[in-house]
Amino acid sequence: MPQKFDKEKVSVKMESIIKTNQNWIDSVWEKVDKKLSRIAVKSRNKLPYTTINGEHDNRAGAAVAAWTNGFWGGTMWLMYEATGNEEYKKTAERSEELLDDALRQYKKLHHDVGFMWHLTSSANYRLTGNEPSAVRSFFAATSLFSRYNVSGDYIRAWNDTGKKDNSGFSIIDCLMNLPLLYWASDEIGDNRFKKIAMRHMDMAMRDHIRPDGSVNHIVNHEVDKIGVQNVLAGQGYSATSCWSRGLAWAVYGSVISYIHTGKEEYLVTAKKTADYFIEHCQKTDYLPLIDFVAPETPVYYDSTAGVCTACGLLEIAKYVSEEESRYYTEEAIKILKACDEHFCNYEENEDALVLMGSERYPHSETAMQGVHIPIIYGDFFFVEALCKLKGREFLIW
Repeated sequence: MPQKFDKEKVSVKMESIIKTNQNWIDSVWEKVDKKLSRIAVKSRNKLPYTTINGEHDNRAGAAVAAWTNGFWGGTMWLMYEATGNEEYKKTAERSEELLDDALRQYKKLHHDVGFMWHLTSSANYRLTGNEPSAVRSFFAATSLFSRYNVSGDYIRAWNDTGKKDNSGFSIIDCLMNLPLLYWASDEIGDNRFKKIAMRHMDMAMRDHIRPDGSVNHIVNHEVDKIGVQNVLAGQGYSATSCWSRGLAWAVYGSVISYIHTGKEEYLVTAKKTADYFIEHCQKTDYLPLIDFVAPETPVYYDSTAGVCTACGLLEIAKYVSEEESRYYTEEAIKILKACDEHFCNYEENEDALVLMGSERYPHSETAMQGVHIPIIYGDFFFVEALCKLKGREFLIW
């Protein structure tokens, strides 16, 4: 098992860096809490993805299986745990209710059920002991578990679309859904869910994560045997480039798998991918590009990649040497400070907190609509990183 979380031991490694930045942390937290306490009430009956003219949109109902629909509730649980404000809890519980429609449409469920229910129902159960929430998460975990291709050794991404055969696809994003499986094994005392999660993590180290620490987004596997047919660009610039948010999924997903299993190779992988991210993010003053191996111009940013990676760096810092811990903590804070200065909006005329998120590298005019926009998981990871810096021990994953 991984090193046991020891608050005193961690504080020795990270305390001086955090103390040096305490005024900034407290100042930003105050602005975040002030803003979100208001938006929590305003957007209580929504499952937002982005904002339109400053107002949260609503992906509930029409897009019941939208993979991002758990991030708003997850953000609310983080804020509730950190503040005790019941308004956050009410919105988190309402978000979970709005997700129930998706559970009734089994055929539409996909590999991202962890993003949807682990951040909402599992969090609710762990914080309040609410049994119906646990049932929701077990259902989602069973759905994810069933997507494992025994012959090809991967958890399949997406569903049939009728346009192309994607039965061999796995994506780096799925590393962030594996915590749902680890949770399920822990709760029922049966390691079958955990074993599938580890098999997929092992596959990702073999087929998704390159020797230099960069990543493949989509891998097209053989479906009847272990092997790779080809690699696809996915949301990055090309099949051989490095989509920054995909790299962020690898950084954070790998260290989470280490935390749940103690397998040393996972921590090594987390550090390798983290080092690649940091090296390339430093070149643009800690404002991550959509793709680290794309042409220099035009310049496209993705704030969500940075805040997700910052969360991963702060977890890595707990399990490495003191020198490494200081380094990863400092780099996480530099990313968060850059986001705060250049990408955050704390005003009342904008429901979103973190701006300048990007869905994918834009190869078309249509894709430009998803570039440099607020995206709900940007808010989630920014809040989560601040919670870590504030010393909150609730690991939502």
